[in-house]
Amino acid sequence: MKFDIKDSKLAKKGALRIEWAAKNMPVLKLIKERFSKERPLSGLKVACCLHVTTETAVLAEVLKSGGAEVYVCASNPLSTQDDVAAALVHDLKIGVFAIKGEDTKTYYAHLKAALEVKPDITMDDGADLVSTIHQLPPVVHANIIGGTEETTTGVIRLRALAKEGKLRYPIIAVNDALTKHLFDNRYGTGQSTLDGIIRATNKLIAGSNFVVCGYGWCGKGVAMRAKGMGARVIVIEVDPLRALEATMDGFDVMPIRAAAKIGEIFVTVTGDINVIRQEHFALMQDGAIVANSGHFNVEIDIPGLAKISKAKRATRDFVDEYTLKDNRKIYILGEGRLINLAAAEGHPASVMDMSFANQAFSAEYMVKNYQGLAKQVYTVPEDIDKNIARLKLKAMGIKIDLLTPEQKKYLASWEMGT
Repeated sequence: MKFDIKDSKLAKKGALRIEWAAKNMPVLKLIKERFSKERPLSGLKVACCLHVTTETAVLAEVLKSGGAEVYVCASNPLSTQDDVAAALVHDLKIGVFAIKGEDTKTYYAHLKAALEVKPDITMDDGADLVSTIHQLPPVVHANIIGGTEETTTGVIRLRALAKEGKLRYPIIAVNDALTKHLFDNRYGTGQSTLDGIIRATNKLIAGSNFVVCGYGWCGKGVAMRAKGMGARVIVIEVDPLRALEATMDGFDVMPIRAAAKIGEIFVTVTGDINVIRQEHFALMQDGAIVANSGHFNVEIDIPGLAKISKAKRATRDFVDEYTLKDNRKIYILGEGRLINLAAAEGHPASVMDMSFANQAFSAEYMVKNYQGLAKQVYTVPEDIDKNIARLKLKAMGIKIDLLTPEQKKYLASWEMGT
C-alpha cells in the first residue's frame, strides 16, 4: 500500500481523535453496520479528495466496511490533520497522500498519486480531482463509473464542465442535498469559521465590526454566529435577493468599498475570485484582519496586497502581517485558505455526520444506477435526503408526527376549498 504522510508516530493520537469524532456521528454508524453486512461497494476503488480530518476518517472507514478499496488525498494544502492521516494508514490500512502545509507541487502530486490506483468512483471537495482527471486523455480513466462532489465551489465547476459537454462521467452534487447545505454550510461553516479566527488571533469578537462577504448558506452561518458573539455584522452581496434577505435578517448591507473603511474583521465566503482587492486594502484601518472560508484561496487578492506592502512577517501561527507603505498593518489569516481548517479543526462531527452520510449513500446509489445516468451533475435523490434526516432525528431521540390518511388525501387533491 502506497502512502505519503508527515509522521507515522502520530497514529496513536489520530486514532483517539477519530474515535471521539465517531461517537458524534451516529448516522454513519448505522450506515456502517448495514454496509458491513451488504458490502455494496465490494471490489470497487474509491479515490477521496477531501479534507483529511477526523470526520473524513470515519467516512473512509464506512466506505471500507462496504467493501471498497479506499484512497485519500487532501483537497486543500492546509486542511490535513497529520495525526489523522497517520491513523488512516497504519490502523485502517487506507492509502493517504496528504501533509499539512504541502506546497502546490506536492498537492497536485498527491492528487495524481490517488488517481494512479485507477479508481472506479471519485469523491471530491472542490473538484480538483475531477479537474485533474479531465486534463488527462479520456482513456486513462475510462473505468470511472461516477463520482460525488462535496462543496458549492466544486458543484459550480462541474456544472460548467457539464454545460460545455465535457464531463466524462455522472456526478452527484452532495452539496445540494438539504441535509448538507442547510446544516453543514450554515451551522458547520458558521461555528468553525469563528473558531478558526479566534484560535489564530485570540481577538474578542464582541463589539467588532465584522464584515461577511457573501450571504449564501455559508455566509448566513458566519453572520449568524458573529452576531451571536456580539459583533456588529456588515454583509457584502452582489445578489439583490440575498442582499434584501440579509437586510431583513437585521444586518447592515453595503458595498465592499464602504465596508473596507470601517471593518475590523473580514471573512470571504463567496466562491468567487478577488472579492477583497488591492483598492480595498488601501482603505482598511490599521490592524484589520482578513480571512477566507470559501474553498479556494482566490477570494482575497493577496498578490495585490503584497504590491502595496513594504514588509511581511508571520506574527502568530497562521497569521501573516503585511505592513503597508504608510505603516498601516493588515493581517491575513491562514494564507487566505480555509481558516476553519487551517487554524481550527473544521466542522463539528455531528454536522458532518449528515454530509458524509450523503457521500456514502450517493456512492451506493451510483453503483446501482450509473448505467442509466447521463454524463451530468445530479442532485441527491430526495428519498436519500429525507432518510438521512430521519436517521439523524432518531439518533437525537426526536420524534415527529406523521400525516393522517385524510391529510395525505387533502394534499393530493384540488376539490376542497374554504
